Amino acid sequence: MSFTLHGIGVSRGIAIGPVHILRPQVEINEYRIEAEQLPAEIQRYRNALEQAREELRKIRDQIPLIYPARDNTGEVDSGVSATAVEIASFIDPHMLMLDDAMLTQIPIEIMKEKHCNAEWALQQQHIRFTELFEAMDNEYLQARKHDIQQVIERIQRRLLRTQQPPEEEPLDAREFPEGCIVLADDLTPADTAMMPHRGVKAFVTEHGGMNSHTAIIARSLGIPAIVGLRSARRYLRRGDTLVVDGLRGAIVCNPDVRSLRYFKILQTEQKRRRGELSRLREAPAVTCDGQLITLYANIEFPTDMQAVKRTGANGIGLYRTEFLHMNRDDRGQPDEEEHYEAYVHVLRAVDGPVTIRTLDLGADKQVDGGASRIGAVPANPALGLRGVRLCLKDLSLFKPQLRAILRASSVGPVRMMLPMVTSIQEIHQVRQLVREVQRELSAEKQAFDPDMPIGAMIEVPSIAICSDLFIPYVDFFSIGTNDLIQYTLAIDRVDDSVGYLYEPLHPAVLRLLNTVIGQSLNAQKVVSMCGEMAGDGRYVRLLLGMGLRYFSVNPETLLEVKHIIRHSDLSKLHPLTQRILHSQDTSETEALLAQINAL
Repeated sequence: MSFTLHGIGVSRGIAIGPVHILRPQVEINEYRIEAEQLPAEIQRYRNALEQAREELRKIRDQIPLIYPARDNTGEVDSGVSATAVEIASFIDPHMLMLDDAMLTQIPIEIMKEKHCNAEWALQQQHIRFTELFEAMDNEYLQARKHDIQQVIERIQRRLLRTQQPPEEEPLDAREFPEGCIVLADDLTPADTAMMPHRGVKAFVTEHGGMNSHTAIIARSLGIPAIVGLRSARRYLRRGDTLVVDGLRGAIVCNPDVRSLRYFKILQTEQKRRRGELSRLREAPAVTCDGQLITLYANIEFPTDMQAVKRTGANGIGLYRTEFLHMNRDDRGQPDEEEHYEAYVHVLRAVDGPVTIRTLDLGADKQVDGGASRIGAVPANPALGLRGVRLCLKDLSLFKPQLRAILRASSVGPVRMMLPMVTSIQEIHQVRQLVREVQRELSAEKQAFDPDMPIGAMIEVPSIAICSDLFIPYVDFFSIGTNDLIQYTLAIDRVDDSVGYLYEPLHPAVLRLLNTVIGQSLNAQKVVSMCGEMAGDGRYVRLLLGMGLRYFSVNPETLLEVKHIIRHSDLSKLHPLTQRILHSQDTSETEALLAQINAL
């Protein structure tokens, strides 16, 4: 019987093959360990830690110097590749976690206190972390929950190895049917990195998120992937023929002959489409009526620059810097030099400006005294100490970054962008700090750009409504639609129970966007959009009709956005855009949007 299931598509492409199911880990039970047996139980746990480290070292060593990427049919694409450094950068944090006290010491303390077995002690530590991370509002930090979970599961596999049948061996120790599609509870970055060597065409997991390291690696390697497909194992059987559509986040199990033919044609069409889009790399993003549009890329890691180079982006419109503070165990917070080296690496790899967003850690993650630690989670972290608020409160966190950004501005064109701005006073405070740092650098004879642009993100309705009041004090705006929609509609964008309310076409959202874009254009101030809405092909022409001329999108969608721009006539977009802005009915808005996209 053929049927379809839906999850979250995290890596585009279509793959067809037999499903290979990885069974979930066996249940973990508690049993008492007597005092005289504790030393042996503790040693058993330490042995499992070392075995997990050795597994990751072996995987890291197996990654070839040039790692072939796949196109969206699952075949090797000779035109692109992912470096070993790029892939290893996701495995290294897992290796660091295995040396952190949260795993090397606390489970042992639990064992001593409760006289329990190692598996149970580690499970209790896992529960503590899960509770902390699930209370977080920051999407990036929520995604890091999966990293910790995956490391803990790797240790548990070592502890439970004697209880597991052969098919329960970890992914890196097994072989798979050539051309299979893996279905798992979740996958680690190390597991994902090894997939092309195991003949895996695609993967589907019951858990995971769009911003997890596993998802990022899948996109880097061009492996079609879907996550968050809950209870999939309940419906699938090993050997079932599976179609994975990574774009739509859907799988089709045992498609009939007609459906299978359709997906194979779609595979071929997507490969042809990718070839066509790749030829746009050097082409300008110019509309049919001659308006030049600037296309920037969003990046999270310096290693993302390889994907950016394949797109011909005009620069970097959003460089997220939180990665420098993640998974640092006992190394303390990053110093000025570490910031500086990361920024210079990107500046030297791109033609065009680099927009560095200052630290956007949230109230759920505190950094102090050198080492990162999880702080108390407030009742409403979305409204707590985060973004520029945290930076202005903790100058030991902020000043090293400011110094590094200013120094990097002497290497290439840098723009500094402030997240979560809600008041003009915050901008005044940052500018005062910048002047202080400039005086310090001058005294040290350090070079910097004295005219480095400083901009603000539009993420909160208050600044969107009053953007005309902020314009004199900033050099540019960048609209972060993810948070702006969340705050405007009073919904948690990572809460599945209210996900249906997350609506970019809501009249309030569209009016705020139109206000910011219009006021910026009137003041001849640059305004870009770096949120997900900018990279969604459904909204590109609507945003062009509002007057948006600067887009900053994820590298994997940039060429598609450029294609839409090059086939758009601005003179035809404005009338329909105005009708959408005055529409009160969702169905009418969607119908008008369809008309715009059909032009």
